[in-house]
This record gives sequence, C-alpha cells and structure tokens, in this order.
Amino acid sequence: MAGALVAGGWGLFAGAALLVGAAVGTLVRVPPRLIALVMAFGSGVLMAAVSFELIAEAYERSGMVPVVTGAVGGAVVYSGANALLARRGARHRKRSGEQQPSGEEAPGSGNAMALGALLDGVPESVVIGTSLLGGGHLGVATVGAMFISNLPEGLASAAGMRAAGRGRGYVFALWGGIAVVSGLAALAGYALLGGVSAAVMATITAVAGGAILAMIADTMIPEAYGRVHLLTGPVTVIGFLSAFALAHL
Repeated sequence: MAGALVAGGWGLFAGAALLVGAAVGTLVRVPPRLIALVMAFGSGVLMAAVSFELIAEAYERSGMVPVVTGAVGGAVVYSGANALLARRGARHRKRSGEQQPSGEEAPGSGNAMALGALLDGVPESVVIGTSLLGGGHLGVATVGAMFISNLPEGLASAAGMRAAGRGRGYVFALWGGIAVVSGLAALAGYALLGGVSAAVMATITAVAGGAILAMIADTMIPEAYGRVHLLTGPVTVIGFLSAFALAHL
C-alpha cells in the first residue's frame, strides 16, 4: 500500500506541473516564443527519458521484440486517438494563441481537449508507477522530463483556452482534474501490474515510450517550431543533453 501511495504521489507531482503552467498562463501574459522555447526544451528532455530509461529498460527486461511491438503499438494508438480528438476540436490543445475554438464555435471541444490531455498524460503516469515495482527506483530524468514537459503544455493550453473565451474556473478545473488523474494512473500502474511477466512489463513500458514519442512529434515539436523556427533544433538538443547528464550524475 505504501508503494502505491508513493507512486501516486510522484504521478500527482508530475501532473501538478500542468496546474502550475495553467496558473501562469491564466494569470500572466507569457510571450508565445518563450512558451515555445520551453516546449522545445521539454521535448528534448522527454526524448532522453524515453531513450535511456523507458526503451532501454524495456530492452533489458525482455529483448527487442517487446520493444518494437510495444513502441509501434503505442505510437499507432496515440496517433489514431489524437486524430479522432483533433476532429472534435482538440487539435490545438497545446497552442497558446487563438487557434483553439470556443465552445460556441465547436461544441464539445472542451471535452475533447480534456480527453486529449488525458491521452498525453496517462502513459507517462503509468510508467511512473511501474518503474517502482519490485523495489525499482524512479529515474530522476523521467520525473523531471515529465514535469518539464507538462509545464509548457499547461501554460500554452491555458493561454489558448483563455483566448478562446473559456473562464478561469474551467481552466483550473480541467488541469486540476488531469493532475489528479495522473496521480491515480501512477497508483494504478503500481497496484495492477505487479504480477505481470517481464515480457508484458517490457511491452507496457515500450507502449508508453512509443506513445510519448508520437506525442512529441505530433504536438510539441510542431508548436515549438511554429513559434521559434530554427531555434527549435538547438534548444531540443540542449534539453536532451540536460536530461542525459541528469540521468548520469
């Protein structure tokens, strides 16, 4: 029970970055270029965490087959679900400008954005829970990557929602709820997956890694490049190297 609560606490911590970002994006006018730079940095940090902690761990657990099948499956499922949500108004959920539709322009878009946020966050949170199973340790780079990547997502999305006419109550309720669900997903990952085989655990970890990589390519990098263009590449590399160095301290 204590382990499950620890996992849930770390999941809540990572998800709370969404709420912190939402508060900043709602209460302070942050330059869109700064948001994009943070998102590019967060993309690099996430790439490092996926490469050196998720995919590498899955490979060490059970070899190449679970890694390939899991990662491809996670990417396909994420991209397919993301495409469906985009049709319902969640295409620009990470955008800080006026791209997000209002509730009048696209009825149900608010719910779609909430589901999109869950789609982005749940795989990350489940990984937090599973990484603590069997006496394992939680990688600092993984938690740091998730926190850093969630911060600009909450910031950009909240700013975009306010520009689309959604009230502060809606913004804070949405991201507060997502933060709580992130904690519950981490708790569930720890509590429900403790008895699975090494191959199944490797596949689940790879699924999360594939989904996260697809999320970076589908949403985070395009948002960053749309604002800061040629700075996206160098800042992403800096984020990647920062997480790599943190993991090897």
